[in-house]
Amino acid sequence: MPRSIIAGIGMYVPQNVFTNYDMMKYMDTSDEWIQERTGIKERRFAHRTNETTATMGIEAAKIAIERAGITEQDIDFIIFATLSPDYYFPGCGVLVQRALKMKEIGALDVRNQCSGFLYALSVGDQFIKSGMYKNILVIGSEKHSFAIDFNTRSRNISVIFGDGAGAVVLQPTKDNNRGILSTHLHSDGNDAEILALYNPGTHANYWKKGLADYEDAEVGGLYENHTMIDKGQNFPFMDGPTVFKKAIIKFPEVIMEALNQNGYKSSDIKMLIPHQANLRISKFVQEKLKLNDDQVYNNIDKYGNTTAASIPIALCEAWQYGKIKESDLVCLAAFGSGFTWASALMKW
Repeated sequence: MPRSIIAGIGMYVPQNVFTNYDMMKYMDTSDEWIQERTGIKERRFAHRTNETTATMGIEAAKIAIERAGITEQDIDFIIFATLSPDYYFPGCGVLVQRALKMKEIGALDVRNQCSGFLYALSVGDQFIKSGMYKNILVIGSEKHSFAIDFNTRSRNISVIFGDGAGAVVLQPTKDNNRGILSTHLHSDGNDAEILALYNPGTHANYWKKGLADYEDAEVGGLYENHTMIDKGQNFPFMDGPTVFKKAIIKFPEVIMEALNQNGYKSSDIKMLIPHQANLRISKFVQEKLKLNDDQVYNNIDKYGNTTAASIPIALCEAWQYGKIKESDLVCLAAFGSGFTWASALMKW
């Protein structure tokens, strides 16, 4: 059975840099407060009309395809991970297929938020192993800026997120010293509502857990109304402390799961690429696994949390900076809304 290798990787971030001081113009916050709690100094915001989740993913995909030494016509399957699609439907995958003038190939969209890219990578890995496809384009892209509440009431969430995209091309290899060794996917929906965007949706407040501000069942629905907008119920909700407590447990667990399955120890990791959710979480995981600074790559200070895009962006940067070389043991890990969490272990 062949293994999947990342044959090409690319990233794209918007030119517009939005610092913590820029955020202070809109809400009661400070650079010190944001850095202390998240590690973020700045983030990138896409152009309001000229850049979308799909167009950013397309730019990252072009680079990944070129670096893989193939053309758009060689891609035989697309997997697109995002929580911020261009449209409620259809998904972004078909928009990529159209824009890059690809053949009439399959396009799959993954909605697993911060874990989305790893879920997408795992799906692509299975298709490669089965022999069904030979050149799979996997994209993680997000445009959070269009839905950020620039208001003090939402500062705990609004200061965290940024825009950007990353992409990889998966191909088969018979080289035992390279490729994805295993992927590990998990979920626990018991606390699904404590990190969620409730509207638009079809729930009509049926799920009451975590919906303390949603007493009127009429405000829930597929399409937004003035009640939702007036109450700020069309913006994300997050119970940050609860998410943090869960993340620092599940992050190390899923990393060790991958290492144990393949007979490795944490000290064998050449590079750990964690989802860029919060620098404090990454530092906790690093200490828990007894890794040094050279074994963990973080760039949340520059880009904020780009959810599904954060791992491919960080992985691409680490590779571009020469921190990852052929046959290095690389671990990717994520935790996010759902809750879902995942890891992937590979020999680069």
